[in-house]
Amino acid sequence: MTTRSQSWFAKTEVQPTAKLQLFCFPYAGGGAYIFNSWKSRFAPDITVLPIQLPGRESRSTEAPMDTLQDIVQSLVPAMAPYMHKPFAFFGHSMGALIAFETARQLYSKTGKLPVHIIISGKSAPHLPYSKKRLHDLADDSFTEELRLMQGTPEEVLQNAELMQIIMPRLRADFKVCETYVYQPGNPLVCPMTVLGGIKDFEVSTDSLHAWQQHTTSPMDVRMFEGNHFFIHEQEQEVISAVKNILSTSSPMGHAAAAHTAYNTSTLQPRFRQS
Repeated sequence: MTTRSQSWFAKTEVQPTAKLQLFCFPYAGGGAYIFNSWKSRFAPDITVLPIQLPGRESRSTEAPMDTLQDIVQSLVPAMAPYMHKPFAFFGHSMGALIAFETARQLYSKTGKLPVHIIISGKSAPHLPYSKKRLHDLADDSFTEELRLMQGTPEEVLQNAELMQIIMPRLRADFKVCETYVYQPGNPLVCPMTVLGGIKDFEVSTDSLHAWQQHTTSPMDVRMFEGNHFFIHEQEQEVISAVKNILSTSSPMGHAAAAHTAYNTSTLQPRFRQS
């Protein structure tokens, strides 16, 4: 396995008896660390592989990527050494968008698909991005917007030195979401489950249900108590739900169906910056 491939995935103790690998994609500003507690909770049946984006954690010396195209085009080849077992995707917010486009690109390039995609806290990709544009705000305004989102601890926001360190990656992550333009393509031929927070006023229930048009399989929407960061507020419940979802997936049966569908698919995902 190459160093290039390894750099995209946080250090994880691979479970030799695991039948499934779960790739976990973090939200904007987050890193692989947000899934640290998941690793032991899924062992030994599932190996959790958190995605480690450039510009943070062990990749802090690298420049962050600020377009979805750059992330996906670099990530897909790095996943090749991990494709020997069935796999699933979990992504929250920005991570859900990366997971979705990674699945499209992976399918287009290799014919492989996750046995299940779990989308969390993200509106369907074809819907217009209606949030305020943040990535190019002045530092003070950008910091105040982060405060309103309640996703960054106040002690971090008040630490000017620390903010200077993490602000480039935060801006890059917001730019990924704010400049993304969905390009129509065939729906994915794999099961999808969508998770949402009951008090998440950023993502409506209707926008969660709208993911149905991006899969040929029946789709389930599950709601949890909490706001946009319900995956932390209700971590035990979310992990239990993910375990249950994956336990009902059929890796071998789905893999065969996916490869058959690939032979007749014209899916060619494309990207464009706005």
